[in-house]
Amino acid sequence: MKKTIVVGGGISGLATAYLMRKQAEEAGIELDVTLLEKEERLGGKIWSIKGDGYLCEWGPNGFLDSKPQTLDLCRDLGAAAQLLRSNDNARKRFIYSGGLLNRLPENGPSFLQSKLISWPGKLRLAMEPFIPKRDDGVDETLASFGRRRLGEEALQKLIAPMVSGIFAGDPETMSLVSCFPRIAELERDYGSLVKAMIKLAKKKKQEVAQGKAVASAAGPGGVLTSFRNGIQELTDILAETLGPATIVSGQGVTGLSKGESSPWRLQTESIDIDADAVVLATPAFATAEILQGIDGGMGATLREIPYASMTVVCFGYERERISHDLNGFGYLIPKGDGMNTLGTLWDSSIFENRAPEGKVLLRSMLGGACFPEYVNLSDEEVTRRVKADLKTIMGISAEPSFSRIFRHPQAIPQYTVGHGRRLAALEERAAAHPGLFLTGNSYRGIGLNDCVAAANRTAEEAVAHLKSR
Repeated sequence: MKKTIVVGGGISGLATAYLMRKQAEEAGIELDVTLLEKEERLGGKIWSIKGDGYLCEWGPNGFLDSKPQTLDLCRDLGAAAQLLRSNDNARKRFIYSGGLLNRLPENGPSFLQSKLISWPGKLRLAMEPFIPKRDDGVDETLASFGRRRLGEEALQKLIAPMVSGIFAGDPETMSLVSCFPRIAELERDYGSLVKAMIKLAKKKKQEVAQGKAVASAAGPGGVLTSFRNGIQELTDILAETLGPATIVSGQGVTGLSKGESSPWRLQTESIDIDADAVVLATPAFATAEILQGIDGGMGATLREIPYASMTVVCFGYERERISHDLNGFGYLIPKGDGMNTLGTLWDSSIFENRAPEGKVLLRSMLGGACFPEYVNLSDEEVTRRVKADLKTIMGISAEPSFSRIFRHPQAIPQYTVGHGRRLAALEERAAAHPGLFLTGNSYRGIGLNDCVAAANRTAEEAVAHLKSR
C-alpha cells in the first residue's frame, strides 16, 4: 500500500486528498491518504459564519459555474442538488466614481450613455483596435497594458477596481499574463480586445439563447454559485467524505526531509510520518518554511510571492432604514476617489438566506496591496471608516444592528511581474524531488475554481508518480 500525506486543510488540500483517493482507486492502486491541518477547523479561508440570523462569508462567497471543475466536484460528491445560484441581481455591478454609482455598461449603447468614462476617455477606448499588439515576450504589468491599449482613464476606473476586487492588488505591480492569461491570449490571437469581443459575440448570444444567464462583458462569465448555508458546505462535505480516519487537525508540520525506509519523512509537532508522496497545499510562505530543510532555493523563490492583507466588514441593517436601491451585486471604488473601502457587496441581494426577513447584509472590504496598513486599524476605526463610506456612497446614516469584522493579514497571493519565472524555477527544482507536489492558490489562479482545477492536476500527477514506483 502506498502512503501519501497532504498538508493543508483548505479547499486545495481537501479536494486534492479526495481526488487522489478516487483516482488511485480507479487506477487500481491501494492508497492510504492522510491530511494534516494545523488548525482545529478545516476549510482554510472558506468559512461561513452565522450569527443573529445573518450568514457572513469570512472569505470567498462562491464560484462561477462557467468553468466545470467545481461543478464536477460537487456532482461527484452528490452535492449538486444543494447548490444555490445567485439571483439576477448579480449581473448588475457598479463603480463608484465622480460621486455616483455608475452601472458597468453591458453593451455599446449603454457604454455611450454611461457617465463613468468621459468622452475623451471613450474616444481613447475607441482607438483600441488600432493599437499594435505587443508580442515581445515582456512580462507586462496590468497598468502598462491598460494604459497602452485602453488609456489612463479606463485603467483607473475599470481595470484598477477590478484588480482590487479580485486580487486586492495593485495593477502597477501585477502581471497581466499571470493574473489574466485569457486577456493576454486575446490580444495575441486577435490583435485587439474589441476585435476579439466582436468575433466572440456570436458565442455569447448562443449561450443566452440556451437559457444560461451570462454576465455582461463588464463582469466575469457564468453565474455565481454557492450553497444555501454558505460556501463552507463544500469543504464540510469534502471533510465528511474523507472521514476522521483520513484527517488529522490541530497538527502543525515543522519540517520535511528525505526518509530512510520511505522516500519522505514529515515532521509534525508530535509525531513523524513516512510517506511515498507529499502534497503541500499550504500558502507559499508556509510551504517555504516546510521546504527550508530540503531545498532552500525553493523556499527563497516561494518567499518572493507576496500576499495582500484584507479586512472584511459585515454590517446588517433593517431594510426599511436604507433608502438606496439594492438591486445589484455591489460596487468597487477606484483608488483615486479617496474612499476608505475597496468596495461593498450587497450580499443579501446576491444570495437568499444571507439576512433575516426584512433585513439586509452588506459586506465591505478594506486594505489590499495599496493600503496594507489598514489591517492594523482598530475595530472602532474600521467601523468609522466603513460607515463614512456607506453614508457618502449610499446615503446610509442608520447604525448597523449587526456587525462583524474579519482580518486577513496574509489574504491573497499577488501574481506580480516575474510570477511566471518564479513558477518555472519552482517546477525545475521540484523535478529534483520526485514525489513532492505543490498546489493551492499561490501559483496559477486564486479563485475556488482555480484551486479545484489545480487539485485535479496535482492528484493526477501524484497518482501517476505512485503508479510508476
